[in-house]
Amino acid sequence: MQDDIQYMSEEKLAELKKELIYLKNEKSIQLRKRIDEARQMGDLSENAEYHQAREDLSWALSRVNEIQSILGNAQIIVNTVGKGVSLGSFVKVEDKSGKEKEFTIVGAQEANPLIGKISNESPLGNALLGKNKGDKVEINTPGGIQIYKILKVG
Repeated sequence: MQDDIQYMSEEKLAELKKELIYLKNEKSIQLRKRIDEARQMGDLSENAEYHQAREDLSWALSRVNEIQSILGNAQIIVNTVGKGVSLGSFVKVEDKSGKEKEFTIVGAQEANPLIGKISNESPLGNALLGKNKGDKVEINTPGGIQIYKILKVG
């Protein structure tokens, strides 16, 4: 299905693969060792360390499944320079007050608005897709309609 595609950079793909290896190997071994050590302490019904270790292992296994699902649907972002705003594009915009902002359009896995990485699925990211330098985009936000003029696409 098209909706399941997880767009990401090669760097994010490598980061997820590294996290998966860590969780499946090192972290899993550590947590299983904690569970074994806690079991040896006796009564499991009142053993907080045992229950916490089991919860931590459950979380780690759940995260392994999540990463495997993401990787199974991963598609590397290829910036198509010269064809308007697309995934991977750097975009410089100006709002109606003249304030300039810079964004990089990324997949949802990499979105971090605090450092200028906005998801292609966000209202602004989605509105910018396919637009070119000089175009204006309108985004309906809870604070009202925002209008941005695209100053640069790279």
